[in-house]
Amino acid sequence: QVQLVESGGGLVQAGGSLRLSCTASGFNMDDHPIGWFRQAPGKEREGISCLDNEDDRSYYSGSVEGRFTTSRDNARNTVYLQMNSLKPEDTAVYYCAATDSRSLRGSYYYRTNAYGSWGQGTQVTVSS
Repeated sequence: QVQLVESGGGLVQAGGSLRLSCTASGFNMDDHPIGWFRQAPGKEREGISCLDNEDDRSYYSGSVEGRFTTSRDNARNTVYLQMNSLKPEDTAVYYCAATDSRSLRGSYYYRTNAYGSWGQGTQVTVSS
């Protein structure tokens, strides 16, 4: 059974940092592109990052590039999202997701319908 579990969310002041974890069971994360998404109240779910297994590179949306980085620990079957220089507008529920396929075109990195498995989400709140 495929399962993704996020952790590490919380309350942080603007300018602070948090590291989110996404741990998988039922499949090897390094065999699939892994995306990070977030959803703020009243807004659509937004794709912010994709760790592409084919080139082992991470890609970021403009809203987080330069502040957020992803990494993986294959031994723990875990992907991390390091978030630095947090802003109040980063407040959202953060989700990790995995594709069903073993590859993903770059134009699909931030599309929710490209991912078949999702975690339950973890709340990140950034105070001003």
